[in-house]
Amino acid sequence: MADTGNNDAFVAFERVQKSYDGETLVVKDLNLTMPKGEFLTMLGPSGSGKTTCLMMLAGFETATHGEIKLDGVSINNIPPHKRGIGMVFQNYALFPHMTIAENLSFPLEVRKIGRSDREAKVRRALEMVEMGGFGGRRPAQLSGGQQQRVALARALVFEPELVLMDEPLGALDKQLREKMQFEITHLAHELGITTVYVTHDQTEALTMSDRVAVFNDGKIQQIAPPDELYESPQNSFVAQFIGENNTMEGTVKEIKDGLAVVQLDDGGLIDAKPVNVEKAGDRTLISIRPERVEFNCDRLRPGAHTLKAEVAEFIYMGDIFRTRLKVAGRDDFIIKTRNAPDQRRLQPGEQIEIGWLPEDCRALDAP
Repeated sequence: MADTGNNDAFVAFERVQKSYDGETLVVKDLNLTMPKGEFLTMLGPSGSGKTTCLMMLAGFETATHGEIKLDGVSINNIPPHKRGIGMVFQNYALFPHMTIAENLSFPLEVRKIGRSDREAKVRRALEMVEMGGFGGRRPAQLSGGQQQRVALARALVFEPELVLMDEPLGALDKQLREKMQFEITHLAHELGITTVYVTHDQTEALTMSDRVAVFNDGKIQQIAPPDELYESPQNSFVAQFIGENNTMEGTVKEIKDGLAVVQLDDGGLIDAKPVNVEKAGDRTLISIRPERVEFNCDRLRPGAHTLKAEVAEFIYMGDIFRTRLKVAGRDDFIIKTRNAPDQRRLQPGEQIEIGWLPEDCRALDAP
């Protein structure tokens, strides 16, 4: 899936390709535009092309074909240090022999900014990331979270219009990572900075981004706001890569009244919203999110699908209950229910009936 062209785009990839050996394309005919101030995340598995796209935008890699533009101007032949782009890496890339203030001052010195202006900008950048009293310390004296804050401040200190982040929170523990996700997003929006963020962490992408571009096999599979990406995946790869997902394979028997009637391989007929199936005989992957499945079927309106199921495993996860079921010949069907006073805890071996609304079930391309 390609993004459509936009004359007002701040960042634009136009038919960009990249090959390292002259034969295999790691990025294939990429068209992507970003407006100024957007926080875009490039998400995908290892080898999908997302980091290569970031490195081409930064200038550390050269496009084999196509053009990359920044604010309407081609930057293909502009070296990295003249692109005016801030960078944040997973390993922080701080100079160990310099103090924190000296680390932040360095990109300003390269840009020939005077001493008094440098000192003022360094102070302001450190205050932005709540590190105002740490200017005299060295990186080794800071925790991982503090070093990542400094790396972020260094990327912002020269007031770039575009900041690129490559897995910047990958080395942090879960609690600190979640705190930094919020802080980075807040800071980017507060300052109006255009941000391109690369990660393989789907939760990180969904919680931080204005839009997410899902990469696989060198192509964007879908680009959309987080809620649209999760609720309305456009193909089986996106459905299975974003969030937890129940899948069942089958064959389309007919399409009528806006729904596909699907014969499941393991028995039974169900209706589903046809996303990229077109006609009877098409193979399909049925996709249904665990939280869309009800086992109190009286809550569902007439027309909902119901199936017999056996409880295989019940897991208490604090805010939710996660239950694994045996359904239609499979034993990996998951439902999620919130932990609430009125929510019954299911028991292994219990026979139940589950159901969902047809519009919550999607008939996607067969894998």
